Amino acid sequence: MRRHSAHLTHDPAVLPWLGANFWSRTGGPLMWRDYDPKTVREELAVLREHGLTMTRSFFYWPDFHPEPHRVDETLCDRFEDFLDAHTETGMGTVPTFIVGHMSGENWDPVWRGGRDLYEDVWMVGRQAWFASRMTRRFKDHPAVTGWLITNEMPGYGRVYQENPPSSDVVTAWAQAMCNAVRAAGATQPVSLGDGAWGIEVTGRDNGFSLRDTAEYVDFVGPHVYRSDTDVPRQHHRAAFECELAAVTGQPVVLEEFGLSTDTVSAENAAVYYRQTLHTSLLGGATGWIAWNNTDYDDLWDRSPYDHHPFEMHFGITDRTGAPKAPLRELAAFADVLKAVDFARCRRAGTDAALVVPAFLERGYPYSRPADRPLIFTSLHQAYVAARAADLPAGLLREADGLPGEARLYLLPSTRQLTARTRRELARRAAGGATVYLSFCSGEHPGTRGPWFDDLDGLFGVELRLSYGVAEPIRDDVLEMTFTEDFGPLAAGETLTFPVAGNEDSRAFLPVVPRGARVVAVDGHGRPALLVNETGRGRTVLATYPLEHMAARTARVNPEQTHRLYAALADLAGAARPVTVGSPYVGADLLEHEDGRRFVWLVSQSSEELTVRPEVAGVLRDLATGAPVAEVRLAPYGVAVLELA
Repeated sequence: MRRHSAHLTHDPAVLPWLGANFWSRTGGPLMWRDYDPKTVREELAVLREHGLTMTRSFFYWPDFHPEPHRVDETLCDRFEDFLDAHTETGMGTVPTFIVGHMSGENWDPVWRGGRDLYEDVWMVGRQAWFASRMTRRFKDHPAVTGWLITNEMPGYGRVYQENPPSSDVVTAWAQAMCNAVRAAGATQPVSLGDGAWGIEVTGRDNGFSLRDTAEYVDFVGPHVYRSDTDVPRQHHRAAFECELAAVTGQPVVLEEFGLSTDTVSAENAAVYYRQTLHTSLLGGATGWIAWNNTDYDDLWDRSPYDHHPFEMHFGITDRTGAPKAPLRELAAFADVLKAVDFARCRRAGTDAALVVPAFLERGYPYSRPADRPLIFTSLHQAYVAARAADLPAGLLREADGLPGEARLYLLPSTRQLTARTRRELARRAAGGATVYLSFCSGEHPGTRGPWFDDLDGLFGVELRLSYGVAEPIRDDVLEMTFTEDFGPLAAGETLTFPVAGNEDSRAFLPVVPRGARVVAVDGHGRPALLVNETGRGRTVLATYPLEHMAARTARVNPEQTHRLYAALADLAGAARPVTVGSPYVGADLLEHEDGRRFVWLVSQSSEELTVRPEVAGVLRDLATGAPVAEVRLAPYGVAVLELA
């Protein structure tokens, strides 16, 4: 199964995009009022010296569009100088048109008058006119390498999910805006700048549907800032959201990510950048734009920094322009991209698939939005466990009919499937695949238990649930003891798992085998893992919500689901091209179009580790070509090697 890794196509001189969102330290969002060409050139030079190829820039809307039918020509002249500075430095930029939201505050042009940004036809027309005017003015400048319609429009157009617009309305608005840019003669890639916060990624319906707007945009741009209670989950958060954002098959650019150094140490800021860059690359991202280029200590008494003071210190350089730890990580990442010729690389195929239930993104009648966080978090935790098992897994969407074929299908803590998917999974198991599902009762009392038909027939069991009553897990720790060999797991071996969840989800599935065989039992002798041979393949049922319980546990990873996934891969014959033997180190492959292959080793350990990767071939140092048998990884370190 091919995993998504589409690349942008435009000016190869600035591809792949590796850059920073840019406001000058002299003014922040108000930089165009007191534009300082010398400081801007100094700031760009520092970025370029550290391997960055581009910026994302912003037309601060109240200033550039002061009247409904007028743009500020003085500011346009300053922006043209800004573009010239990029050309002089050998960089490109992606201008952003509708910038009414920034860093915790919304700003309107004085003439808006409360008009709706999506449904007021005149207001949509003024936005499209502004985008068209700016496009005509700057489309032929060699520094322009792309366009973005807005900055985080879901937080500006209808604030924080209060009365969100419908998808039909947002899609019509997006069509009008993108068409205005293209009609003005732009040839560069265009996207919305919405953050990819819509239902296909987050499970929350804010009106922005990646599927519905795909016809009008050239790439998708996640903005990822959410935090977690577990370090490996946090390090894989952006990667997982990039995987979900690839739903339309378009290039994924990590359009915003970063942190305020008011909230972390310099050392941990470096760790977060290193992890996010490399894990998102392995998650299919093909561009990265950090938030943001500099600190704003001298603007402490201006909005938004006076009321969001931590926003002053998201910079990858400090107030003097000196590099901070994140910029040094970006520079090291730039060296890796160059060494592997990343623009001509693709992710290797995989035999394993994580199934994304359609209930994440489809509002089926009388289904509950409360189900969606469970789907997201269980999948996220399963993604981390698969990484710990050195099992690169692609995401397959139930809503798309499970396109492609895999040897192993993972359905982590999955409560809901459509009737069509249940039958398709049975067909694939009979045809030789392994289908794994872990039971989950759900996090609310409505229709507790599995919401799909004939679980008994699919898994060769007879369920013994009582109507409406969950079977509570009373143990503090789940012990799963194997009664026979299961891949590399020997009979008599015990895996332990955290127990967590609310009164609805902290529940197991009581079953008796009816054709399936029990391969592991819990601490009370009840079936915990069963295998049902069917045709040339099999189905595997875990009677406990392993991934959900881990997802609801702080600082849990690496937990032992990775060992179960490794055993499932062995049973299914799903390839793991590189294995490390430590759940703290995840391994993956990139393939160059000329046949070269590159191995990534990413550590989730706070301690230095030395590992001996197992791989068919010889690992070589990227710089020297010398054979490498052992790899020393610094705490949370990354190593990239060539596989000969």
